[in-house]
Amino acid sequence: MSDQTVLLVVCAAYFGVVLGIGVVAARHTGRSAEDYFLGGRTAKTVVLFMALFGTNVTPFVLMGIPGLAYHHGVGVFGHNAAIVALGIPLSFYLIGYPAWRAAKQTGAITPAELYAVRLNSPSVGTVLFVAYVVYTLPYMVTAVLGVGLAVDTLTEGAVSFELAAALILTITIGYTIVGGMRATMWTNVFQGTVFLGFMLVAFVLVASALGGFEAATTRVAERAPELLVKGDRPMFAPTSWASWALAISLTVIAFPHMLVRIFAARDVNALKNACRLYPLSLVLLWVPAVMFGVWGAAVFPGLEGRASDEIFPLLVREFLGPGLRGVALAGILAAVMSTLDAQFLTLSSMLSRDLLRRRWPQLSEGREVAYGRVFVLAFAAVTYVFVLVRPASIFQIASFSFSGYVMLVPTLFLGLRWRKFTATGAIASIVVGNGVLLVTFALPEPPWGVLPVAWGLAAAVLAALVGSRPSLPTRGTMPA
Repeated sequence: MSDQTVLLVVCAAYFGVVLGIGVVAARHTGRSAEDYFLGGRTAKTVVLFMALFGTNVTPFVLMGIPGLAYHHGVGVFGHNAAIVALGIPLSFYLIGYPAWRAAKQTGAITPAELYAVRLNSPSVGTVLFVAYVVYTLPYMVTAVLGVGLAVDTLTEGAVSFELAAALILTITIGYTIVGGMRATMWTNVFQGTVFLGFMLVAFVLVASALGGFEAATTRVAERAPELLVKGDRPMFAPTSWASWALAISLTVIAFPHMLVRIFAARDVNALKNACRLYPLSLVLLWVPAVMFGVWGAAVFPGLEGRASDEIFPLLVREFLGPGLRGVALAGILAAVMSTLDAQFLTLSSMLSRDLLRRRWPQLSEGREVAYGRVFVLAFAAVTYVFVLVRPASIFQIASFSFSGYVMLVPTLFLGLRWRKFTATGAIASIVVGNGVLLVTFALPEPPWGVLPVAWGLAAAVLAALVGSRPSLPTRGTMPA
């Protein structure tokens, strides 16, 4: 068989396994909304961790981070991974655990539904839903962009960017529509194993092809020594670093698809165990991701701007055989699908529960699930349109989404931890925070080197406190 045929056969086998898992999961999925959208809240440690981890890992890590390290070097690891490894488990404790407990008590299925109930205000649910859509769609675009670029590069144009993007969307919505949350979580176990396992194997094999870890680093020292030190790049300045730390550490808990995964936990022990596994797994993934970009700068010099997003597949194509190139592509597909399925399912559940059910309370759960499936198709179509436009690099698009999600954190935290927090405070926090974020994004340079996310977060916190003053109307206050 030709190299291209081997690559496509490996990918076809991967798709076959994923679809098979989806079919099996569908047979275990009941007709209720809770079973379809949350898998009956039965996720144990392994399934929950792999679902959270798989959902969190996207082309932002597998392609965006190597692309960033290609230009900025080893400092990218400290700029991201070290913060994430500590920040995500902490946010799971501060927000995820009380959210899981409250969702179980109230029967809430979506984050917007939970906070609408907590703050006794349907308007809060609507505002949250709008914010989630605005920032989740661009994030979904980064996932499909990563697949299109990887397939186009690894197949050397045999499968076009446009066709690859269409295929990944079609297959993902296929098993998501059929099996719901249970299908997405079960496939995440397989998908997470594929992409984490391959990244570690590729790390060793690419280094070996370059003469070993020492020789690979020596080559960088000879051709691009600035990549082996942090240097004085603006992104590593204290104000920029600290404000990015806010975005990268707080954003994950604000992903609606991550909160919904937490809602699906069977018990608190499963959630605790997932938090314990997170730091080590993230370090194991981020070290290869950063070094691929650093090594790639010596092997493929001269890539400019968003062209560096292709550095990981370029290394794979250069140094690995056709079978492993197929596994590499399957790993990227796994990372993408494990996030896309959760995003599609979460947005569709919010449309069904937080908009349609509110307008028509008599809507049956069967109809609710059916509408959710239709909405998955609609979101996939919108995502594909934006993918074809390809507005910016993967890292740039993801940074915008991450910053937007952070504007929701004050509401997510205070809505669970502060009894005097009100619906007025929540809406003010989201609206004002996002307004300040967008204004500072539009400036040529961030004031004093502090990124827009920090300005927006400060405004969101202040608006939450002012909006919840006792002198304001108390309608919509959190129930005791």
